Amino acid sequence: MSALLEIKDLNTGYNGVSVVRGLNLTVKPGEVVALLGPNGAGKTTTLLTASGLVPIISGDIEVFGKSIKGRRPHMIAREGLAHVPEGRALFYQLTVAENLKLGAAKGSADIKKALGYFPALEAILDRRAGLLSGGEQQMLAMGRALMARPKVLLLDEPSMGLAPQMIANIFRIITEINKQGVTILLVEQNAQQALQRAHRAYILETGNVTKEAKASDLLNDPAVREAYLGTGAH
Repeated sequence: MSALLEIKDLNTGYNGVSVVRGLNLTVKPGEVVALLGPNGAGKTTTLLTASGLVPIISGDIEVFGKSIKGRRPHMIAREGLAHVPEGRALFYQLTVAENLKLGAAKGSADIKKALGYFPALEAILDRRAGLLSGGEQQMLAMGRALMARPKVLLLDEPSMGLAPQMIANIFRIITEINKQGVTILLVEQNAQQALQRAHRAYILETGNVTKEAKASDLLNDPAVREAYLGTGAH
């Protein structure tokens, strides 16, 4: 099965200084792949580079079998890759409906599909995004990305700052999105939830992959449990 997203010996960072070094990672059709690790490991930088927002220093990233080198973010997005960044990056002065429509694929502004995943947004379509709760903003950010009808969705810390009940709801929706045929690369500090939902996972530390395995195997790995789940072997 060929990869929809393939990162090859990637070195990337800022001002010519590598944050990620020699990274190899693949995401195959239909997968949820989790990218875990401590703060500063290079997880967000990896997603920003995959969507064209941070330049590649060396190595390569292929999206749908084509190198992204020299391609602008909007060109990569048109191929079918959508990115929900850390912090959500909404247009806070615009309404929920306006934010959703801005994410639409060319020629389509039908928001029904996004509302199908996030029905709670329907009652607040006329509310400005800046007035929403954190959970509502996260639903809006994900709904806006889905308006582009992506084949691959990059999610960066979707549970950040949310209440436990909303976190559970967001991860339930992530699973539903995946079941509808969207392949997902997920960066998430809540390792327990991420590993329960993912098919495979990578652990990134100081810019390098230190573990790669089935998510279920990592979930039961004593070292991973102690480092990322707050529990040791039982």
